[in-house]
Amino acid sequence: MNIYFSGIGGVGIGPLAEIAHDAGYDVVGSDREDSLMMNTLQKRGITITTIQDGAFLREQHEKSPIDWFVYTSALPDNHPELLQARELGIRTAKRDELLAHIIKEKNLKLIAIAGTHGKTTTTGMVVWLAKYFGVPVSYSIGTTLSWGPSGRYIPGSEYFVYECDEFDRNFLHFHPYVSLVTSVEHDHPDTYPTAEDYDKAFRQFALQSESLFSWRELAHVFGETDTITYLDEVSPYVRLHGEHNRRNASLVLAALEQFGLPTKYAADGINKFPGTNRRFEKLADNLYSDYGHTPTEIAATLQMARELSDHVILVYQPHQNVRQHEVKDHYTDAVFANAETVYWLPTYLSRENLDLAILSPDDLSKHVSNVIVTDLDDTLWQTINEARAQGKMVLCMGAGTIDGWIRAHL
Repeated sequence: MNIYFSGIGGVGIGPLAEIAHDAGYDVVGSDREDSLMMNTLQKRGITITTIQDGAFLREQHEKSPIDWFVYTSALPDNHPELLQARELGIRTAKRDELLAHIIKEKNLKLIAIAGTHGKTTTTGMVVWLAKYFGVPVSYSIGTTLSWGPSGRYIPGSEYFVYECDEFDRNFLHFHPYVSLVTSVEHDHPDTYPTAEDYDKAFRQFALQSESLFSWRELAHVFGETDTITYLDEVSPYVRLHGEHNRRNASLVLAALEQFGLPTKYAADGINKFPGTNRRFEKLADNLYSDYGHTPTEIAATLQMARELSDHVILVYQPHQNVRQHEVKDHYTDAVFANAETVYWLPTYLSRENLDLAILSPDDLSKHVSNVIVTDLDDTLWQTINEARAQGKMVLCMGAGTIDGWIRAHL
């Protein structure tokens, strides 16, 4: 089977391309710019172009007919490649449809990790433990890893571990064997206009799961059923930095007991978890990068940073103007309490509602007292290095261009 991935360098599509490659399918693809994911895929021999005018897709189809054209949710309906695929009569699908097809074709049991925050790290913990104890699992994680590929299919594996994202209702295309839900806090207003819409989708996800593990405070979302197990406290065996990491690890340990892995035994592996890229990732001495971009994620990551340093400097790039309209009142001193100074960047724009006014850094930070408005420029880089030289930890957070900007300067 021949599969063309449009947006192959993204954290959702890239791991799926790796899985398809492992499963023996012929894979090619495109993306508009280079990325860590693209570099990883090219090293595995996958042909990728950065020209997305449709000519490369047609050329590949003429060489050997493309069976699936799989595209990212960020691709507009009038994108040249999507139009070309339809003109050529190629089956078009988003990533969830192809993944569901592979899971069914390979007869895999799905272990799904969902939730507003912590999905990537928690998925990484499950996969890490499987590797640690020598259990073969196939998986997909929405980031790059220092200790393995982002996506992998292992022939003969029984389970597929998946970071099951709620955006675009992706997670409702699956019927997991076991689900873990880390948190539920209204997000993605472009998909779920209200908090009730969001909660309703998670309730449906729970109904589609054979069993589900979550936290007691989410009982108001899921209710009480025989298929749901609620945790009330963090496991005393977990010694990771960061309260949110300890909670996520506790959820993993509770779920894996269902597979006969005792908590005390499994904790030995989870306490050695090396983390995932773009989740409190150390890039250099006193310099860290994190994907978090909501008030809850900022507060949690700063709490972990303060466990490691008494002087934390935050550089923050908000993500999506439409999202900022939803969260602007949640930016308070309490969220940023563990930051000595906050350098606030303009919002990274993506999938925007053009009818909404663009909120400035001053608009968003008006309830935060320790803010300096800045830009991604040489002055900021000098400020970062001065803070590092003074022994302060610099934490850079955001899902936009900030991570690539930092790496380019190292």
